[in-house]
Amino acid sequence: MLRPRMGTRKKVHAFVRVKPTDNFPHEMIRYGDDNKSIDILLKKDTRRGVVNNQQTDWSFKLDGVLHDASQDLVYETVAKDVVSQALDGYNGTIMCYGQTGAGKTYTMTGATENYKHRGILPRALQQVFRMIEERTTHAITVRVSYLEIYNESLFDLLSTLPYVGPSATPMTIVENPQGVFIKGLSVHLTSQEEDAFSLLFEGETNRVIASHTMNKNSSRSHCIFTIYVESHSRTLSDEKYITSKINLVDLAGSERLGKTGSEGRVLKEATYINKSLSFLEQAIIALGDQKRDHIPFRQCKLTHALKDSLGGNCNMVLVTNIYGEAAQLEETLSSLRFASRMKLVTTEPAINEKYDAERMVKNLEKELALLKQELAIHDSLANRTLVNYDPMDEVQIAEINSQVRRYLEGTLDEIDIINLRQIQEVFNQFRVVLSQQEQEIESALRRKYTLIDKNDFAAISAVQKAGLADVNGHLVGEPDGQGFGLGVIPFSFKPGKKIKSKKTFKDQLSIPVRKEGASSPLSTKELDISPSKTQLILPPRDGDVKDMRDRETSSTEPFPSDSPKEELRPPRPSTPPSKPVAFEDFKNERGSEINRIFKENKSILNERRKRASETTQRINAIKQEIDTTKEALNVQKALREKQGEYENKGLMIIDEEEFLLILKLKDLKKQYRAEYQDLRDLRAEIQYCQHLVDQCRHRLLTEFDIWYNESFFIPEDLQVALKSGCSIRPGMVPINRVVSLGEDDQDKFSQLQQTMLPEGPESVSFYNAKVKTEQKHNYLKAITGLQQVNKK
Repeated sequence: MLRPRMGTRKKVHAFVRVKPTDNFPHEMIRYGDDNKSIDILLKKDTRRGVVNNQQTDWSFKLDGVLHDASQDLVYETVAKDVVSQALDGYNGTIMCYGQTGAGKTYTMTGATENYKHRGILPRALQQVFRMIEERTTHAITVRVSYLEIYNESLFDLLSTLPYVGPSATPMTIVENPQGVFIKGLSVHLTSQEEDAFSLLFEGETNRVIASHTMNKNSSRSHCIFTIYVESHSRTLSDEKYITSKINLVDLAGSERLGKTGSEGRVLKEATYINKSLSFLEQAIIALGDQKRDHIPFRQCKLTHALKDSLGGNCNMVLVTNIYGEAAQLEETLSSLRFASRMKLVTTEPAINEKYDAERMVKNLEKELALLKQELAIHDSLANRTLVNYDPMDEVQIAEINSQVRRYLEGTLDEIDIINLRQIQEVFNQFRVVLSQQEQEIESALRRKYTLIDKNDFAAISAVQKAGLADVNGHLVGEPDGQGFGLGVIPFSFKPGKKIKSKKTFKDQLSIPVRKEGASSPLSTKELDISPSKTQLILPPRDGDVKDMRDRETSSTEPFPSDSPKEELRPPRPSTPPSKPVAFEDFKNERGSEINRIFKENKSILNERRKRASETTQRINAIKQEIDTTKEALNVQKALREKQGEYENKGLMIIDEEEFLLILKLKDLKKQYRAEYQDLRDLRAEIQYCQHLVDQCRHRLLTEFDIWYNESFFIPEDLQVALKSGCSIRPGMVPINRVVSLGEDDQDKFSQLQQTMLPEGPESVSFYNAKVKTEQKHNYLKAITGLQQVNKK
């Protein structure tokens, strides 16, 4: 439950950061004395003639101009207050905008090689964890996510982590009353500063970059790094807590294709970038116009994802990066116009308060106990000592039921009212009594009539022999002294003598109905799993059935290794056999056990699919019969309404044929539900069996690849070396390659510690995360290179 505490409206803060160059045009770019304005002066183009109305000067009023500013000064000016207020419950957004190569990524992320040159994003993470250490009275959790928008498609930059993996479905932008969120985007809990830096560096290595004439490492996508903060009070028992998020947006730079010389893929990326930035500017113009009712947020993924940030309930800051060169003045003017338009946008920052449901329940229980105590005191002062506000027990409910029955019979004139809970229970018992009477009436009707199924020829033959039907199959009514039945009475029947049925309705009804409970979901099926292998086997009887959770546990156990001892291995051939031939040998030798399990699982899967197909056919047949019975029943109802309806003591009288159709329809529906439940259980089993088959197939192929490399590629002397206590499995990575993976990185880290730590003691977590990320990616590169060599 989210309840934002409304605040006052405020303007978006816009700053300009000028990229330092050797040829700064002081006569064309001038700064104001207050360091909050920037003037652009151009010379008139004489080629336009004498009459020339070309504008030559522009002045832009902003919140600050950062020229030759260090990373520390940029963060203190732009982001520190936004991050600080985020821990108080205010959302924040910091966005870097500008042309390609103007320094947006350097401002946002910085240079990861040098701790002093880190940007806004790593500094914001450090500030968040520093403030958490200072606020000991609150339990604060931090989560992060990293989104990339590339060519109008959404990508999770942290999906390469082993515990995340790629998503099977594409990510989408979803809106709800709480705001906008990305469905499918992974959000990661970080308990310390180093973990957050590791996630940042992991995402940075996955970004799409390219090179053109204006930037060797140009970002080809928009990236949004989000920090989610949730704060609970440790001292107060209040159920309220606050949440906030900080969006750190690094936009791709706008490009003039004539200057960048982009071609091919880079040209396509530039088209998407310019298009999305154009839509962003349209949304900003609409937000700055107070008369506009509709804001075009859905024109592109960028504006849709930032809908909460652009003009929402957050603190927003824009950093416009521009070139300090005369050749780029046209793009500089465009960027400054965007910053001026952004200053017209107003936001309404508000504290995001939520309510903890568990703590709210506890507080309500305490309040309820206090109210009961106060009510008991009030009743004792008013001499109402017999009033009880606790839930009623079985004895009290039975007494109310007795009072209701006596009231309906007329032996009790009125029921005394004590409290509201007793009134509710009285009405409930009225409902119970009514339901019991309906059941009694239905059972009386069943005892009064003899019912059979007209489609059951065996039952019809039996009743003909008993004299209950003639040779044409017409049923005989049974006189009961109150009404009459329809049918042709046989000649052997005498008045006053009742014909007794030899079989009851349940004995005569021959429609096969499965017993309920014969197929409970996943626990009473004919499936079992060996405790030591991932295998499905048929049990000797229906009672020996195990739970599916036991099977899932056993399915994760390793397969047995049936490889012969090294001494018995045949000599290696000079030329490796082809993989199809080697695969057949592997299935007959080392992989025989896995192959056997795979075949048995597949046969059981096929058997379950066959049973599901048969069940589906039975369901379709029952459905057709239900439709036929409904049509016949509608015909009977129409005929009865046409001939006139008869009532006896308020009850509708129907003929025996219509009654038989009603019962038949009821039994068919019951059978349909049972069959459909069986089909659902079979489908669940099929899905589980398919999972086991796929698992066996994957294991079989993996074991074959390892066996093939061990048997035909790795030198025998290296295998002997690997056997001597090494944790690396043969066939995967050469031992000399693995040992050397982390040595260079460790040396680099030692050098960094000697040079950087004395100057910046707070940089330990920064460099730790950087070295670990580099080690991981170097290891992955080595694995990939070895796999490519093996393929060749």
